[in-house]
Amino acid sequence: MKYLSFTFLLLMSLIGTSWAADTAPTKSDPVWLTEARTSVKSEKYDQAIKQLQAANETSSADWNNLLGYSLRKKQPPDLVGAEKYYQAALKIDPEHRGALEYYGKLKLINNDLLGAEALLARLDKACTFGCEEYSDLKGAIQKYKSKK
Repeated sequence: MKYLSFTFLLLMSLIGTSWAADTAPTKSDPVWLTEARTSVKSEKYDQAIKQLQAANETSSADWNNLLGYSLRKKQPPDLVGAEKYYQAALKIDPEHRGALEYYGKLKLINNDLLGAEALLARLDKACTFGCEEYSDLKGAIQKYKSKK
């Protein structure tokens, strides 16, 4: 029975629920996080930025990551602002997979391949058995290299 429980937990951690811009949603998430995720998923980045700014949850890695993501994706993008918030998210949670992936993609936008590869290495450590964020950033790096 003990092995069956371990196997089940291991399988669930491998499958996991992935979310586009931050950690997996839970039933206990605050309203601001649920609303911002909905706006991001609908590609309403300006709306997400306003919701996040109103919440002002600066001590949350998810808040910083979602704000960085929204600033990077909005038109026109605010890459300097996005970087600031990704850095803040990683200061709070150095293994935040969303922030590592998206900051890596921002590094590629800024033609910083070494920086993106360093973030990929950190993701490799944060994702013991691999994860979507690692695969996505690795693919973005490969695509970047093929265009150079």
